[in-house]
Amino acid sequence: MPTTILSDQAPEPIGTYPHAKRVGNLLFLSGVGPRKRGSKEIPGVTLSAQGAITSYDIEAQCHSVFKNVRLILEASGSKWENMVDVTVFLTNMKSDFATFNRIYSEYFKENQPCRTTVEVNALPTPIAVELKCIAVVELGS
Repeated sequence: MPTTILSDQAPEPIGTYPHAKRVGNLLFLSGVGPRKRGSKEIPGVTLSAQGAITSYDIEAQCHSVFKNVRLILEASGSKWENMVDVTVFLTNMKSDFATFNRIYSEYFKENQPCRTTVEVNALPTPIAVELKCIAVVELGS
């Protein structure tokens, strides 16, 4: 039977979905962006008065996304080292892939999950990166 997980540390979902679902010893995370919990603030993003992105810092967003993923993993009884698959969504592959890849390699020195990186036209909020992850939860957790 699937178990629904909502973290009290990670940013609130922007729709009707949980942070994660556990099925057996597999953990499936919903898409995770760089937002901060309890705020509409997005690290590294500057918006115009109309809400359009005027500038963004992909490094700040990457660090924030990885922090949010870690919070959800920990709330789910898993950990960073247990990730087995990561799907990365970037809104600007040409400009941001090299920076993302550099930062990603800092976070995944030991554990190197499978990864797919795709460019998308837009994400639901004014962000430049989102991760979709699968992890293992150790039995007994």
